[in-house]
Amino acid sequence: MNTDVLVIGLVVGCANYLFRYLPLRLAPARAQPGIKRGKAALLLDSIGIASICALLVVSSTPVVMREPDKLLPTLAGFAALALCFYRSKSIILSTLLGATAFGVTLKLLMFFGPG
Repeated sequence: MNTDVLVIGLVVGCANYLFRYLPLRLAPARAQPGIKRGKAALLLDSIGIASICALLVVSSTPVVMREPDKLLPTLAGFAALALCFYRSKSIILSTLLGATAFGVTLKLLMFFGPG
């Protein structure tokens, strides 16, 4: 068995677990007038971003390993995804902004890069 596959699986598994576990421990439940929300609601709210981040890592790792020049666009997309979700709590907007940041960064590197 290739050790790269094992390492990728462990990293993705740990990240996915932490994205689900840490919101329960660190963040208070978001209060809305007239609605009582507990830890289960917070857990369900964090599943979307955990899934998107896990898919980002799994889908981008082989590409980055083959083409290291795509690491910076991938990190830019992940940073935009995380920051937008932290501010807006909208998984749709975060995903779109992360994909846009990846694409813009990739195009800028291709335009201004060596060659």
